[in-house]
Amino acid sequence: MTGSGGSAGTDAKGGSGGPGGDGLADIGITGLAVMGSNLARNFARHGYTVALHNRTKAKTDALMEEHGEEGMFVPAATAEEFVASLARPRRLMIMVKAGGPTDAVIEEFAPLLEPGDMIIDGGNAHFEDTRRRERELREKGIHFVGAGISGGEEGALNGPSIMPGGSKESAAALGPMLEAISAKAKDGAPCTTHIGPDGAGHFVKMVHNGIEYADMQLIAEAYHLLRAVAGYEPREIAEIFRTWNTGRLDSYLIEITAEVLAHTDAETGRPFVDVVADMAEQKGTGRWTVQIALDLGVPVSGIAEAVFARALSGHADLRAASRHLAGPDAGTERASGAGPDAAAFADQVEQALYASKIVSYTQGFHQIQAGSDTYGWNIDLGRIAAIWRGGCIIRAAFLDRITAAYDARSDLPSLLSDQRFAEEIGAAQDDWRAVVVAAVRHGVPVPGFSAALAYYDALRADRLPAALTQGQRDFFGAHTYRRTDRDGVFHTLWGGDRTEVSAG
Repeated sequence: MTGSGGSAGTDAKGGSGGPGGDGLADIGITGLAVMGSNLARNFARHGYTVALHNRTKAKTDALMEEHGEEGMFVPAATAEEFVASLARPRRLMIMVKAGGPTDAVIEEFAPLLEPGDMIIDGGNAHFEDTRRRERELREKGIHFVGAGISGGEEGALNGPSIMPGGSKESAAALGPMLEAISAKAKDGAPCTTHIGPDGAGHFVKMVHNGIEYADMQLIAEAYHLLRAVAGYEPREIAEIFRTWNTGRLDSYLIEITAEVLAHTDAETGRPFVDVVADMAEQKGTGRWTVQIALDLGVPVSGIAEAVFARALSGHADLRAASRHLAGPDAGTERASGAGPDAAAFADQVEQALYASKIVSYTQGFHQIQAGSDTYGWNIDLGRIAAIWRGGCIIRAAFLDRITAAYDARSDLPSLLSDQRFAEEIGAAQDDWRAVVVAAVRHGVPVPGFSAALAYYDALRADRLPAALTQGQRDFFGAHTYRRTDRDGVFHTLWGGDRTEVSAG
């Protein structure tokens, strides 16, 4: 950042205050719900002095009473006291609800800050809000960092994946602190990097959450197929997932899926998954991913289907009113011995899940690249894959290979352009198709698997039916078309003698 803001750079650990210094805090956190409290404790455990503030002082007092011995904390009752407790340049992290509450906190604290100070928003803000806030605060000489933080409550305390966006000066001042508290990949690398200017960090976090939606939907479809088609019980499916977690599907989401499926409800003795209402909720980041993908013209069909699947699950009345609709008699087929061999089918589902997962990440990285190109962020896709290897919800072993693919070729058009991924998904395709066919025959909805396969087939097709679509558009709206045999834009006089004319 340039202009009146000056430099935000300083030795992050210890700052001008720090442990054993003049008593001023290295960083301050306002908003001490679970995420904010856990981040404060994480910073303190790594030797930083942390100023604490909350709209209601009771939460500040509770943190001090329960965890005050974990490190150096400076509790503050008022905004003025909080700001005064911070070493210059001040680093003030906001951990409140996105939207209006975040704006309100900024409006409260910005007048108390000086040029060169820094405000960090660690919530799930919309990246356009972050771009606006960064622009407005830059005019006042204040650095604004939109930092996506993934890993939930446990990650906030023990090491999340952190995706900060903002000025290079803020990255230099804040980066070492974030590296200290972040998760570490198996090779020891910190799971954080400076993503890019203004809203880049929150944009990448948004797409991360979109991939998370797709990943969870695909896992749910795999479970549904193993149960409804192959006849496995939840505890048996848990063991299948545990086996998958020792191979190429090794990931946090596969790991916790096994735990959920193995759990028994204490009150009823039934599988836990059978007593949970089948209505999935969402907080909005998945919808944002799809909405922004539409604006950018990027096909994220797998993510979109995951969002729509959650939406459909919530329409209980509509579903109840539709249960009379006819479907295939899959039960008779299975009982007659014509159904799939359970173990062989489980292997096919693993192939379909892996292939569909590759497509989800392919679509997500395509969207990040499109956002980077549109907003001039110059995002390093390999670094994104690297910082997702630990701490975050979608952490998975195969992110090492995605990192390597982009490191080997930074201009990789798509993950499916990488030879190894292309070979793997090619080897999986027959089983993938068989699984989708089995799902259709048994009436099991698999929007994620189906959308991923359709995307794969669309990419590899020599010709798409879009030619007909463009012809229809020209017929009813004179929208013109291009030809395959010569340059130019053309229109057919459909309402006249149907001759072709040049349209530019």
